[in-house]
Amino acid sequence: MPDSDWIAVDAMGGDDGLQVMLAGVARARATAEGIWFLLVGDEVAIARGLDAHPGLRAASEIVHAPETVSSAEKPSVAMRRAKKTSMGVAIDLVKRGRAAAAVSSGNTGAMMAMAKLSLRMMPGIDRPALAAPLPTLGDNDVVMLDLGANAECDARNLVQFAVMGAAFARTVLDLDLPRVALLNIGSEDQKGTDTIREASMLLREAGHLPMRFDGFIEGDRLSRGEVDVIVCDGFSGNIALKTAEGTARFVADLLKRAFRSSVRSKLGFLISRPATELLRDHLDPNKHNGAVFLGLNGIVVKSHGGANELGVATAIGNAVKMVRHDLTRRIAEDLNRFEAMTDLGGETGVAA
Repeated sequence: MPDSDWIAVDAMGGDDGLQVMLAGVARARATAEGIWFLLVGDEVAIARGLDAHPGLRAASEIVHAPETVSSAEKPSVAMRRAKKTSMGVAIDLVKRGRAAAAVSSGNTGAMMAMAKLSLRMMPGIDRPALAAPLPTLGDNDVVMLDLGANAECDARNLVQFAVMGAAFARTVLDLDLPRVALLNIGSEDQKGTDTIREASMLLREAGHLPMRFDGFIEGDRLSRGEVDVIVCDGFSGNIALKTAEGTARFVADLLKRAFRSSVRSKLGFLISRPATELLRDHLDPNKHNGAVFLGLNGIVVKSHGGANELGVATAIGNAVKMVRHDLTRRIAEDLNRFEAMTDLGGETGVAA
């Protein structure tokens, strides 16, 4: 069995424990043929948990790691224990070529620090970016990056994020020509900081790449489905993401309160239940789970800590897509084409 068919899973990560992780892996295996798993963590606990998933037992190996990373642990502390933790060992399996991707639901900061130190940056990439698919009113999700890895970015970083995000969208969303936009305070060309306007100028010259740059997009249009990739610095991206998540919870809680306010409202809920179920299904974060640290020499996928069985399976499914479509190679090829163009055109803002 080739190494490219192996996915390393931090079985001890996640808020809901080992059983949810194993159930998610088993579900992923049922939809992804030819995938084998390296289950990393307490070997006794994992072996016991596999009793409920005999099919998964036959398609996996256990890699023992005696320690775990807590959700509140500082990255600097977790880094010192990386070689003993389930998260660190899973990432190291990618570094050693034993696995083609690593998936964990653990501490995001620790995961980023471990992945960056172990796998290093791809040639031509200055900083990694955290990218994730988010639900929209369109036919597909929108990929947004950076969601928190880099608080401050220059134009070169934003251009690299755009190239990586477009490659991610082609891989995970199956889009031939992703529409890319920069998050800004207005859609007009003169709006925004010098950094954003410079990045826009450079991206407008990238017509030879398999993406379409659509200029700027404002925060109130994120979920409209008008673009496929939204690029921003990690500070703005994290705020936008948390605001969107908070708004979704606010609307859901407001609907619950409204439907419980009177007998007539409760009757209205019963009548409108199919519509509300459709809304809840569309916004279910478990169907959009699986952020990835783009720009590293390897694929590392971050599953949400509170993901259920479906969420874990979704994150693993995205990892499988990235492996089978050779996402890292695609990013490298697109970046090389972009830099070759800027070299020939006399530009110096992006080329290494």
